[in-house]
Amino acid sequence: MAHVEDSTSCTETRWDTDGASHTEAPQDDDDMSQIEGRNEGSTQLEHDAAAARQRRRIAQLEEKLEALESGRAAKNKQTNYFVARGRAIRRVVTLFDNIEDLVNENDRRCETDDQDHTLELTADRKGSETQYDEYLHMLKMLRQGADSTRGDDTSKLKNLVAEWVNRDFKPTHPVDPDDKHSRGFTHDVCGKLLCPAELDWNNLDVRTGIRDRSEGHIVTDLSFPAFLYDKYTTDPNDLEEGLFKGKILIQGYKAVFTSPSSAKDVAGDGDGADVIRDNTRTKKSCAGMKVKKHVAQIIQMEKVTPRSIAYIACQVRFALSSVTSWRSIDGDFDYVQFWQTIVDFFEKAPGREAQRRVNKLLEWWTQKIFGRNHRDGLSDTAKANMSVNTLARQRAQRDDAAFDSP
Repeated sequence: MAHVEDSTSCTETRWDTDGASHTEAPQDDDDMSQIEGRNEGSTQLEHDAAAARQRRRIAQLEEKLEALESGRAAKNKQTNYFVARGRAIRRVVTLFDNIEDLVNENDRRCETDDQDHTLELTADRKGSETQYDEYLHMLKMLRQGADSTRGDDTSKLKNLVAEWVNRDFKPTHPVDPDDKHSRGFTHDVCGKLLCPAELDWNNLDVRTGIRDRSEGHIVTDLSFPAFLYDKYTTDPNDLEEGLFKGKILIQGYKAVFTSPSSAKDVAGDGDGADVIRDNTRTKKSCAGMKVKKHVAQIIQMEKVTPRSIAYIACQVRFALSSVTSWRSIDGDFDYVQFWQTIVDFFEKAPGREAQRRVNKLLEWWTQKIFGRNHRDGLSDTAKANMSVNTLARQRAQRDDAAFDSP
């Protein structure tokens, strides 16, 4: 290939192997710098665009992740809500009724605007397929909560009741916290607490008759057991006196609804403490720290109810018995009827005076469990006569007298 260079024209002619010629104008250093600059600028723009696309993609993925986590959190929150409601149903509504029947009754009351006797159950079985799935999920979680709470409380009280009996009675043969077979009427102390109110456990013939299940000594739900009574003794002429004031019954209630530690001492009337308020203050003072709530606080329970007493009575009775697994029938004793009898005692008082005694008993229970002080119940007159307010009036009167004097 020939190459001819013209020194005067400053052009370059190139001859290809096929004989064709090409003339190219030379490029100076400034032109080359501009081209390289444009190339670098184009590369930077492409890099920036790619980075921007990547950032947008990351932002989109983060939004999707946040939405998923939010949805999961909402689902978990809803699940926990229904499980908690299921647990509350067994403790304060009914111990034995079917959950779906309760939901049906709840819906019926909602439709008749009976808002005072309904639970907040927000799932629709009559809507779309999605809503029906939510309804089934709600039922499942309610059942889960209902089934687990009875077992959890039974397990808790199994050990605690043994501890309380051994500490208070100091029996020759201590109650084994791990062995239920040694409890019931075969154990002298457990038998005493389970003995029907109309019978005297200290009588050898009574103890023998109950253990042999002989005529006149059959233990059924038609008898109130001694553990329901104050000091575990009864007055045959006034069987209402001291009823539902048994120490071990109160201990069982506190262990379940407030805390096992609060059940250690039930001699006083709460010592002026407000369990609900103190728990709230503890939570606020421990900001950033996880504070465990007790059952009453979780279900926003601020007073003792008849059905919660009936629930604990069934649990304590089972803990004292020799039966190893929960059942509604224990020999001749029907727990369903026992629970209903206690509920009826409170909710179906035969007259005005009986209802007054029931109300007074429930107030006593609320004071005993939650430790409400009497400050909020003071009248304006009583407050006005107390020394702080009296002194304030006296000081004001003296100032007024000094101002009016010449």
